[in-house]
Amino acid sequence: MSDRLEDIARALVAPGKGILAADESTSTIKKRFDTIKLASTEDSRRDYREMLFRATEGMKNYVSGVILYDETIRQKAKDGTPLVDIMKAAGSIPGIKVDVGAKPLAGPTSKIETITEGLDGLRERFAEYHKLGARFAKWRGVITIADGLPSWNCVKANAHALARYAALAQEAGIVPIVEPEVLMDGPHSGHDIDECYRVTEWTLRTVFRELYDARVKLEGIVLKPNMVIAGQKSAKQASPAEVAEKTIKCLKETVPSAVPGIAFLSGGQSDEAATKHLSLMNASGPLPWPLTFSYGRALQAAAIQAWGGKPENVAAGQRAFTHRAKMNSLAALGKWNETLEKAA
Repeated sequence: MSDRLEDIARALVAPGKGILAADESTSTIKKRFDTIKLASTEDSRRDYREMLFRATEGMKNYVSGVILYDETIRQKAKDGTPLVDIMKAAGSIPGIKVDVGAKPLAGPTSKIETITEGLDGLRERFAEYHKLGARFAKWRGVITIADGLPSWNCVKANAHALARYAALAQEAGIVPIVEPEVLMDGPHSGHDIDECYRVTEWTLRTVFRELYDARVKLEGIVLKPNMVIAGQKSAKQASPAEVAEKTIKCLKETVPSAVPGIAFLSGGQSDEAATKHLSLMNASGPLPWPLTFSYGRALQAAAIQAWGGKPENVAAGQRAFTHRAKMNSLAALGKWNETLEKAA
């Protein structure tokens, strides 16, 4: 694997491949394990992630890279093999989540708006993560639409933090995934698709301005945005065709063609909706950049239920994961359909 940022970024968005987001914090994975009544321990978390990384067909054919949590990048499989080595053997690039979470943004909107923290000491952490094998990283900024929000302070602060993180990542020889997420779920998700378009366009314009000011090399990043979609609580939901059309329009207006690729987050979408929207976008014709997936829950939800924390269900969990990965691979090529979805 080349050490050039441009080559790593291009490999992450290779045709028909996408990124597995397996970087859930300990509190998030506990919630996932609660659904299958499994205690979240260091061993159970390792067993679960090992199951995914050893799903050879799914990893080799459909997954370009895996975003890891700090605990996972240091862990070894049951047989003593570092998890990073299992991923590399399957041809996947190891990545690392480096932000420490979205915290209340001080000021009058602190009950709703957040700023992502984790810049202090990041240069030193990047040096260590590079030694541990990470070649890309992730930082998520969160933008909430509510009555009169987001504020300019929130959009600007999160865009600035994303740019500072991206510059530090590139300095360390690590490709930054730049993830500004305009939320579609949560208590304030009553907005329609047009409001999501307005805020997503504003956010992306601001992010790219900050990246330019920080002298971040656009050829060495991957953008991980939300799709342009109505909020979960909106009375007026958009059709899949409208989501695809408005997302592409918004991206064409804001994202420079120098960016090697765009890997969407799934947000609060169902597994199948996230796949369908991606496929419709790719089927709509030539685009300035590859569009692919960087999904967490939308790749893992079926696998975690099939596995259920039981060693005898490892193969079933791997089959469920491989199916979702294959469906999203087809979507990244614009070739997914409902018949293929149900063929499994």
